[in-house]
Amino acid sequence: MKIFKIALALSVFAALMFSCSTVSISSDYDKTVDFSQYKTYAFYKKGIDKLEISDLDKRRILRAIEREMAAKGIEKSEDPDLLVNIFAKSKERIDVYNTGYMGWYPWYYGWGWGGFGPGFGWGYGPGYTNVVQSTEGTLFIDLIDMKRKELAWQGMGTSVLSDYKNVDKKEEKINEFVSKILTQYPPAID
Repeated sequence: MKIFKIALALSVFAALMFSCSTVSISSDYDKTVDFSQYKTYAFYKKGIDKLEISDLDKRRILRAIEREMAAKGIEKSEDPDLLVNIFAKSKERIDVYNTGYMGWYPWYYGWGWGGFGPGFGWGYGPGYTNVVQSTEGTLFIDLIDMKRKELAWQGMGTSVLSDYKNVDKKEEKINEFVSKILTQYPPAID
């Protein structure tokens, strides 16, 4: 019974890991920049127009960025300090999980090492391998210094993507991506 509980717990963990996947984030920035000088921003339309995702998802991303920037006290402007550009990419990902568990299976009955020595009886069973194919998406948010015409900060978020049939869940995932990426801005300068 204990083994059954362990196998069930592993199955539930794997299902939760893929259904509630988190966004892995990182950022990079120019250490010579004083980020407190940035008070306004605008979107870099030429760059965003090249983004190869649906216009609906573009708008969802831009609205999420607007909310996060407003929460940071950075306003949208016609004469911006920063240009915001976004870029997205995806790739197929294959994960192979092998439990390697060689524990006692009461339902494994046959020739092998049993409870009373070699022979016919209860025995040990092999572990199992699970192969999961998914799509991993990455969203980049670039903040470009308007005066210097140089990249000042870049945030990146990566997560396993689901084929969301529900628009609310899709918007929730996009908001999670943007929110987590922008937690890294402004950078904590040492």
